[in-house]
Order: sequence, then C-alpha cells, then structure tokens
Amino acid sequence: MIENTNIPQVNSRLRQHIVRMPSEINAASGIDIWGRNIKSLVFSTDIAIIRNCNADAVLAVYPFTPQQIIADSIISSSSMPVFCGVGGGTTTGPRVVMLAKDAEALGAMAVVVNAPTTNRVIHHIHDIIDIPIVVTVLDENSDIEGRIKAGCSILNVSAAARTAEVVRKIREKHPDIAIIATGGPTRQSIKETIAAGANAISFTPPTAAELFHGMMSRYRKDHEESQNNK
Repeated sequence: MIENTNIPQVNSRLRQHIVRMPSEINAASGIDIWGRNIKSLVFSTDIAIIRNCNADAVLAVYPFTPQQIIADSIISSSSMPVFCGVGGGTTTGPRVVMLAKDAEALGAMAVVVNAPTTNRVIHHIHDIIDIPIVVTVLDENSDIEGRIKAGCSILNVSAAARTAEVVRKIREKHPDIAIIATGGPTRQSIKETIAAGANAISFTPPTAAELFHGMMSRYRKDHEESQNNK
C-alpha cells in the first residue's frame, strides 16, 4: 500500500496573506474534542485576525469583565471553534457560572476560567454545562488534583519563561490530563513545551499594527520601484 504524504495546497488570489501558526505545533498530539483534533489555538479577540489565520481554534480570553456580546461577536464571526473566557479572577461566583452557561448556548467549544477561580465555582460550572472546562494554571503548585475533581477537563498552562518546566512537572503527576500551554516567543520554546508534554499550543499572533507595518513597508518599496522604473 502506497502512502500519499503529499498534502495539496489550495489557496485563492486574495487570501494568501494570512497569519500562519508555527509549523512546530504540528508535532503536538492535539486534544480530541468531539472528534475534532485541536493542536493550535490563536490567542486573540481580533476578529480580522481570527478570520485570517490557520489555527485549529481560538483562545478568546481578554483582561476585561467578560460580556456576552463579546463572546457572541467572536463565536458568530469565527470560522473555527472558540474557547471562550468567562472570568474567574475579577469576575467571580454565580456570574462566572452564568457566563459559562451563556457561552455554551452561543456555541463555544469550551469555556476558560482564570487561575484564581475556586474549585467550588468550577464544580458549579461542571454541574450546568456539557462543554469542556479549561482552567488556567500558573505553576506546578496549583491545586491540580482539586481542579480535576471539580470538573476541569483541560489545563491551560501560562507560566511565562517557566512554561515548559511547569508542563513537565504537571505531566509527571498527571499523565492523562489534557494540557494547553503557551508556546513562548520562539520556535525552539514551542518545541520544548511540546516535548515537556503539552498536547496543544496557544500562539499569540502579531498585532494588526505590526502586520500593517510590514504591509505598508512593502507598499512603499513597490511604489518607489515603480517610480524609478518610469
């Protein structure tokens, strides 16, 4: 039996300029949710970037009080599944549970709660919704066992420069838990995080301003060349 390893590339004339996830993420195992394998998550709430990237899912977490209208805008505009932030830090208690219920109703694939979220709140969310609960952890000393017992399905490790180390220590104690982790600033840090045991990687894309800077530089160069060739 001949295995065809050639992957056809299909593009269009106007959609070639997209934000591509680092190819190193392909080495991750991914996390299967309802038959869909999630390896890469774009960490963004920018709808233009979300609509123009090749990530497997969106990690829609932002540093403001979660609002249903924001979740609805992202979920309805996205062409990929959305892991929706529902608070757990400044926003606590019954409001987080309500936001999680609304996120599920809007079509989110999973909800994400912040590190300060109590196990009690996670348990209440688990009692009400049927989609995965992602809990952010900052270090290996977090109450991982308590999170899992409360209903956490996926850990989201965000430990800055220590992310790979934290993932490795968590994986040693919890070999079966699904782990998303920040990939870090380089391709090498992504490799290290996957080797440490991360199943999926969240990637922070360039900002719209950064993308515009590169585009405008090309436009100016092309303009100068066209003027010189006259």
